[in-house]
Amino acid sequence: MELRTAASPKDVKHYDTERLREEFLISDLFKKNEIKTVYSHIDRIIIGSAVPAGEKLVLTAGEEIRAEYFLQRREMGIINIGGKGTVTVDGTAYELGYKDGMYIGMGSKDITFESADANEPAKFYFNSAPAHKTYPTVRITLDDIKPENKVELGSLEDSNHRVINKYILPGQVESCQLVMGMTQLKPGSVWNTMPCHTHDRRMEVYLYFEVTDDAVVFHYMGEPNETRHIVMRNEEAVISPSWSIHSASGTRAYTFIWGMVGENQAFDDMDHVAMKDLR
Repeated sequence: MELRTAASPKDVKHYDTERLREEFLISDLFKKNEIKTVYSHIDRIIIGSAVPAGEKLVLTAGEEIRAEYFLQRREMGIINIGGKGTVTVDGTAYELGYKDGMYIGMGSKDITFESADANEPAKFYFNSAPAHKTYPTVRITLDDIKPENKVELGSLEDSNHRVINKYILPGQVESCQLVMGMTQLKPGSVWNTMPCHTHDRRMEVYLYFEVTDDAVVFHYMGEPNETRHIVMRNEEAVISPSWSIHSASGTRAYTFIWGMVGENQAFDDMDHVAMKDLR
């Protein structure tokens, strides 16, 4: 498990490109027959992936969290961005197709990942957060998402026409603190979360995917008056501290998974930043 420490905004404004990428970018996530995990000191989130390609992968705790098993004191959300696969939780199998997700509650002990076809393996992306209570394990498809949690925003004229799919949050799938979902940009739109915002009460992680090989996404971060950017490519993730904006523009449309943990689960708890105040 890779460890990432917290970063002060006073320090980050002096980082060069390589230091920004070292601290916040997560690349090489989806390696065949590997489980990769990154433990961030920011709200103790774990970002991870599993790509079973002919092998069954078993999730273990590792030394870093000092637990008997991975979800002894944690909860987890998963979204599959690859081929069909199966997540088995304490003997119960959950089949996940492309963009299907699931929530796994605290106390689940035996978790394994498998693919239906080794040549088109599943790519399980997950976020995990500390938990205080056990909620039911649930499989989530796009069709399962309630109309009020499938929100269409923006316009083609503003280059930000997008659909927000909220997989895990109160009223949809209950959790202790993890909130997770996926935003899909419509063709011709390239901006997400602009005008931008911060939320001091929660941190956030983005995973960008459906980014073509000849395209890039410019992820914007930093304090509103000290913005920075990280150039991102397909299937890379980025950590956003609570004090930082988190927005992006791409050279063409893309999709991203967002996960939030922290003080509350109120999706609209944002501190909006006026466009005139950005620097």
